[in-house]
Amino acid sequence: MPRNYWMVVTSLENHRITCRNDFSVQGFRESLRKRVERMEVGDRMLFYLSPEQQFPASATVTSTFFIDHTEIWVPRSGQEVYPYRVHIEQVALLKEEEFLDAREIGPRMEYVKKWTPELWPLAFFGDLHLIPKKDFALIEDEMKKAESFK
Repeated sequence: MPRNYWMVVTSLENHRITCRNDFSVQGFRESLRKRVERMEVGDRMLFYLSPEQQFPASATVTSTFFIDHTEIWVPRSGQEVYPYRVHIEQVALLKEEEFLDAREIGPRMEYVKKWTPELWPLAFFGDLHLIPKKDFALIEDEMKKAESFK
């Protein structure tokens, strides 16, 4: 049983890179070290694309964290190589034309209730968030309805 449910905020470009790498590893900035160290085998991840406001995939964490400075993803700024990493295994990976529109689902999430309804995207400012199991299930269930999930 997963202990934690994570929301990974990434760019479309970096999501495509993760897909080209068989959706087998996810990296995080050095500033997120403590959160990544909390990840355990079996934890679940949802992916959120910013600024597109779309949900493209979900995955399961299959390793504890490790450090690797190999350049894989495109950094947002500076020379960041996302060195804090975990191995992952895809559960749902939608085709780009089927990505879920977060503007339709996001406002229903418990996690975003701290923000006024029109400002809910501020809940995903930053790269990594712990979200309630209920929110994870809501989004993953919607992904499972997509044609490419079958």
